[in-house]
Amino acid sequence: MEIREKLYQMFILGLEGGGYKKALEEGLGGIIFFTKDIKSAEQFSEMTFGIKSLAMVPPFLSIDQEGGRVERTENIHHGKKYLSAKFAFEKGEDFLRKQTDEIARELKSYGINLNFAPCIDVNTNPANPIIGERAFSDKPEDVIMGSRIVCEAYRKNAIIPCVKHYPGHGDANADSHLTLPRIDLSLEEMEKSHIAPFAAAVKDGIEMVMAAHLHCTCFDKEVIPASLSRNAISYLREALGFKGVIISDDMMMKGVSQFGLSAAIEKGIRAGLNMFIHRNSTPDVIEAIEEVAQKAKNDVELYEKIEESYEKIMQLKYTKKLGD
Repeated sequence: MEIREKLYQMFILGLEGGGYKKALEEGLGGIIFFTKDIKSAEQFSEMTFGIKSLAMVPPFLSIDQEGGRVERTENIHHGKKYLSAKFAFEKGEDFLRKQTDEIARELKSYGINLNFAPCIDVNTNPANPIIGERAFSDKPEDVIMGSRIVCEAYRKNAIIPCVKHYPGHGDANADSHLTLPRIDLSLEEMEKSHIAPFAAAVKDGIEMVMAAHLHCTCFDKEVIPASLSRNAISYLREALGFKGVIISDDMMMKGVSQFGLSAAIEKGIRAGLNMFIHRNSTPDVIEAIEEVAQKAKNDVELYEKIEESYEKIMQLKYTKKLGD
């Protein structure tokens, strides 16, 4: 594969804009589905099947299906809702295991192979506008337990879990969809609570970690999201020993979009990100990918980082038998 196709492998794009169709033929890594894309069980299954047949490489077919506030299949369920992480966890381990099993089997039946869940933030700030009930608890040990149960249930049903939002969104007092939240805790405080569930997930062999658009002052004095921070990403690699795929949160979120798309992509690659989510596949997104691909041809660091990421992505796809 050319470096350009390897770079396409580093992206999971949404359907809006329609650019995903050609991108799949160019080597696009995967697709993310939202509520508006999903009308009925039959339509959704047909769509994932069609997307698979367009792809040059077996794609990640992904979704955010946490239960509660973040549930993308609500048009299929007609009002029936899964419980969010907090309430499912409070009902006990058995309930959480059964509900996750049900979510995983349902997703599998539509052809989904990657779920951006569980959310393993420790919800220490009661005024947090974005996490709240999406977190299992405000205690790291509960979050670790919830995370283990959920990840096991997904794996058992051949769905890849992706833990989020590293290094921990639980103390934020702002929504990273709208702005860049600042987390002003020392590394020691972060490690004790917010990073602890990520450390545990890495020990347990988590396959994918989502990096958040948060400015953590323990990693960087300059105002930069952890998702684009060499310091935050190398901590995940070196201090926690994570060998898998690191993916960004949605690159359209205001916490990151202020950097400009191709500049942010380039920054992320240099920092050590392996994949990017972008909720659209509009012309500007495709242009940004092409721009970075062009630059990588004459930039040794960029070229090598894309090669490394491509290896990690293909390794995950191969071990999870995505082509079967």
